[in-house]
Amino acid sequence: MEMPMNPAQSGAHFPVQHQSLSLDIKGNKTDIVISKYEDSFLVIVTQIGCMGTILAAKKDESVFSDPTYNVSVLFGKRDEPLLLACARQLIEHISGSGSARSLVISLGLKDHSQGTLKDIVASVIENRLW
Repeated sequence: MEMPMNPAQSGAHFPVQHQSLSLDIKGNKTDIVISKYEDSFLVIVTQIGCMGTILAAKKDESVFSDPTYNVSVLFGKRDEPLLLACARQLIEHISGSGSARSLVISLGLKDHSQGTLKDIVASVIENRLW
């Protein structure tokens, strides 16, 4: 009896548009996955092989004032202001490019230095899906 192949086994394309890359940042192997969903972008950055602090960022618009950006920690380290700054830079770039999607980002990093986070932001923007 012949069994039908599971779509994942048949080599079908992943239904969510995504891009993945691996690079060296400040001596640490860094894996980045960027996924584009209908209402948001998911960015996973890891140097530790698993997800880390998860942040959500979105643009809030008002008729009476300039737009503001709301970044919050969903899970993980709440005392890392540079992680918040990283998410904020990315959501500003996303909305500045004309997209209304929100951002969910996971940062599992060995090195939380400003230089590392600048390189991560630059790499995500260079390989963006927006």
